[in-house]
Amino acid sequence: MATFVLVHGAWHGGWCWRAVADLLAADGHKVFTPTLSGLADRAHLLTRDISLDTHIRDVASLIEWEELQDVVLCGHSYGGMVVTGAADAVADRLHALVYLDAFVPQDGESLETYAPPHRITHMYEEAEKYGDGWKVPPLPVTAWLQDAAQQAWVEPKVTPHPLRCMNEPISLSGAYKSVTDKHYILASANDPSAFQPIHAHLRGEPDWQCHAIDGPHDLMVSHPAETTALLLKAAG
Repeated sequence: MATFVLVHGAWHGGWCWRAVADLLAADGHKVFTPTLSGLADRAHLLTRDISLDTHIRDVASLIEWEELQDVVLCGHSYGGMVVTGAADAVADRLHALVYLDAFVPQDGESLETYAPPHRITHMYEEAEKYGDGWKVPPLPVTAWLQDAAQQAWVEPKVTPHPLRCMNEPISLSGAYKSVTDKHYILASANDPSAFQPIHAHLRGEPDWQCHAIDGPHDLMVSHPAETTALLLKAAG
């Protein structure tokens, strides 16, 4: 039996992993799908003080309080920022790191380091118009999914994301580098994207295993079976 902690991306919640979590649990594995502070079922806790560090502590604390060991820790999209920080805090509890069409930051970088300039400008404009200057409204679901039924399922569930999480630099000690089993899964139909060059770079790194699924950004919704298979591969 393996233990998985699956971390969602911006505007999402633990709900987005439902199909993947069901498949893993049916196979006898332990699965945690935390919702980050201020989002989805925790939207009532949303404040301008929620930061990337808050979300990192959400995940690291879960792993510590649940006394988890040999964890396969996976982050989707913005969740890549979160799992990198959490791995830095609890590296000794991890078996593998998995990035699902996600950002892979270095010390001092933020989401803005990787996002296209026009997307950053739009994010600030939307926060100013509709989010009191500190909340970013969700992107249209067409940015994440191609199937109309899947879009209809996701659209009512996404919630505003704190802008501070997007521009706060991550602070890393380097402890996360001790996690040597690292996997990157690209959503190859999500093209062009900020994740294509990350995947291309990591394919040349000897300590990374890189994969691709021919699907849109929200692979855990659109391609749960394929996503589950690669998570199980990371578990060994």
